[in-house]
Amino acid sequence: MNDVVAEKLKLLPEKPGVYLMKNKRGQIIYVGKAIKLKNRVRQYFQSSRNHSAKTIAMVSHIEDFETIITDNELEALILECNLIKKHHPKYNIMLRDDKTYPYLKITLNEQYPRLTTTRRVIKDGSKYFGPYTNITAMKETVKLLRRLFPLRTCKHLGERPCLEYHIKRCLAPCARLVKEDVYNEMVQSVCLFLEGKTEDIEKNLTAKMQNLAQNLEFEMAGKIRDQLLSIRQVTEKQKILTDTGNMDAIGMATSPYGICMQVFFVRSGKILGRNQFLMTGDMEDNKENALSAFLKQYYNDAVFIPSEILLPLDIKETALLEKWLAEEKSVKTKIITPKRGVKKDIVEMANENAVKYLQDQENKLKDKMARSIGAVYDLQKYLHLTKPPMRMECFDISHIQGSETVASMVVFQDGKPDKESYRRFKINSTEGKPDDFMSMREVTMRRYGKATAKEMPDLIIIDGGKGQLSSALEIIRGAGHLTVPVVGLAKQFEYIFTEHSFEPVILPRQSDALYLVQQIRDEAHRFAITYHRNLRTKRNKVSLLDNIAGVGAKRRKALFDRFENIANIKNATVEELSSVPGISENIAKSIYNFFRTHELISKKI
Repeated sequence: MNDVVAEKLKLLPEKPGVYLMKNKRGQIIYVGKAIKLKNRVRQYFQSSRNHSAKTIAMVSHIEDFETIITDNELEALILECNLIKKHHPKYNIMLRDDKTYPYLKITLNEQYPRLTTTRRVIKDGSKYFGPYTNITAMKETVKLLRRLFPLRTCKHLGERPCLEYHIKRCLAPCARLVKEDVYNEMVQSVCLFLEGKTEDIEKNLTAKMQNLAQNLEFEMAGKIRDQLLSIRQVTEKQKILTDTGNMDAIGMATSPYGICMQVFFVRSGKILGRNQFLMTGDMEDNKENALSAFLKQYYNDAVFIPSEILLPLDIKETALLEKWLAEEKSVKTKIITPKRGVKKDIVEMANENAVKYLQDQENKLKDKMARSIGAVYDLQKYLHLTKPPMRMECFDISHIQGSETVASMVVFQDGKPDKESYRRFKINSTEGKPDDFMSMREVTMRRYGKATAKEMPDLIIIDGGKGQLSSALEIIRGAGHLTVPVVGLAKQFEYIFTEHSFEPVILPRQSDALYLVQQIRDEAHRFAITYHRNLRTKRNKVSLLDNIAGVGAKRRKALFDRFENIANIKNATVEELSSVPGISENIAKSIYNFFRTHELISKKI
């Protein structure tokens, strides 16, 4: 603890509030709340015997902290949620991917609402449903709803019906061909469907169908009958678990890979879907802390709060969270940990799914590791290297007939791209003439000419055959780097040429080592081509005006703002040119004379 922290600890109040821990750069690394700030904050700097490794690591980085006093613990909870969402502190348990999922949106703020998909939830008067992790299922739901309830899809109301009306996918509210109350009934039905209240929809549609049949409107009654059949087919697939209520059942699983939360949505006694969320955090945090952090972050952004939330274990903040939801979301919600019965079974099912999802993610990670670290060790074996090439640097040259010659250097660390270490070079020694060998000498000299032994990679890959390899070796060995292995990668068949052998190394066709080498080569080529194209595009965008003395970027912009294109500037008189802000009479004459001369030379040519 430094002097700043020690002094602030003496001044801590015995009031509820929020504390923000900061590192030496002033970044917020942890946000927490406390009933008594004085007691809670001091605990971090007392004996570390009862602290987890994560807490010890966090405290070692604390150089300063600040506190915000609140009137009560509920206000502290609300403030804590908002600050975590804003700053994403490193040592808080964080939801990793909840914001990437789409929502369904009913635009109730419009006269004739639409059903759309979005990934942003904003307070615009619309109604949101989701998030949906199964994108395919969500699209099928939208497809079904648009067939059952033909809401408009156009963003702006036109003056006459479009094609959607003629193919019976819309009722043309733009042309007032449907009454507003009838349209609003459809919107209400869509909302009920997405909330899982299909019984209400069936009841309303049945009554409407019977009334139409009694009034001898059999065609309309038949359409509603078809809607009822479609809705019943969907609801028959859903398993009824309980008799009443809307619930969220939360399952939880932890492993060295991370923390997984599984949320089952039970609406009107049926399971409508589920979401799973991965969370970052130290596994030494107890499960109660992880679950509490999840509830705060998930329900702070949730668009629908059920009447019951079922938990896999008890947490101390149950009463506080219920009070928070009642105040923030205006919903009376019970948070319970079921001990027996159907609700207990739902939670156990959610737990099992969380374990399965986490195992699947671990297996994917292991496969990915095998393709990266495993491939590195395979490459060491095939190339007979003294140590595994954990850091590899690959060079590629790109140009068109010697113009805009560039080189790229991509870096792979532990078998994965390290994009922050990528470098690109504009080659000066071969401008105007294609010479890949000289270009390779220049780029390797610029990279390794003054590099120390510690700055050298474990393997250098030159994209090219023996000629490019020889050019690179001439510079690298000449700079005193005698032990670092350098290989050339032929553009065809991925043959690898080494320094001391005339025969190339041929990697097995299905090996991870070959896949890794191809990935490195393709990445170097992509990076070089991208830089080359950028330079070429920049060169091609140079205006004729750049060749006129006294016309810079500002005056060029002023000319284009007034005349819009180069042809109009070319045809303008001296008086018209001099009327542009920033263009004096002398510069106007220069521009006028330049285009006359340019036109005369063009005719002679």
